[in-house]
Amino acid sequence: MDKKLSILVSNDDGIFSDGLAALVKELQTIADVTIVAPDSQQSAVGHAITMHRPLRMREMKKEGVFFGYALDGTPADCVKLAIRNIMKQKPDLVISGINHGSNTAISVIYSGTVSAATEGTILGIPSFAVSLTTFEPNPDFTYAAKFAKQLALKIVHHGLPNGTLLNVNVPPVPENEINGVVVTKQGKSVWNDEFESRRDPGNKQYFWLKGELVELDEEEDIDQRAILNNKVSVTPIHFDLTNYAMLEDLRSWNLTP
Repeated sequence: MDKKLSILVSNDDGIFSDGLAALVKELQTIADVTIVAPDSQQSAVGHAITMHRPLRMREMKKEGVFFGYALDGTPADCVKLAIRNIMKQKPDLVISGINHGSNTAISVIYSGTVSAATEGTILGIPSFAVSLTTFEPNPDFTYAAKFAKQLALKIVHHGLPNGTLLNVNVPPVPENEINGVVVTKQGKSVWNDEFESRRDPGNKQYFWLKGELVELDEEEDIDQRAILNNKVSVTPIHFDLTNYAMLEDLRSWNLTP
């Protein structure tokens, strides 16, 4: 490389999440890293952007040293503001993560982590999201961060097609138990959701979302299946939601009154 890379990092777990810290530590060995991340937990906000209130940003420090910018907005807000207002030049890459939890199958639709990378792609910057597929407390993000650095260098070398980002999911096992890397399709597994009715101390009703993922895929080249086999899943995804296979059929419906 003729010059040091410039990488924008964001996430949905908040600016002081352990996953983001591990990612930044690894990336700083190859790049100048700019951090713009939510000031609080923003999981499952999807691609929401803030339109009806002002956004406020603060410079944050770690152990007395400037670390990054915290924004009271969504992951997509963070990437949009970083590129439009904070960074003097567009970064070479946008990387979102490392998320604490899986972003496979239908979860991709809800994910703030994936949406931060999607916003980078919309703005014309090669981007990817990376998640460690566990919700257990205090996981080890070391290998996921190492893989993210390697993938960043691969993307710089090969590039990505316009409108395409990569969604990476890493199994929560030691590096010596990783069974390889597989290029995957997004799975069809969905969440079996339910809202549990509860009462607060004032005896007022509220609801708490619960659920479990229902496995609907058996093919080995599916994101969720790869994780179950202790393989890193790398899925190319696109923000164009058009169902091209249906276009001609829909045109034959004679929709004009």
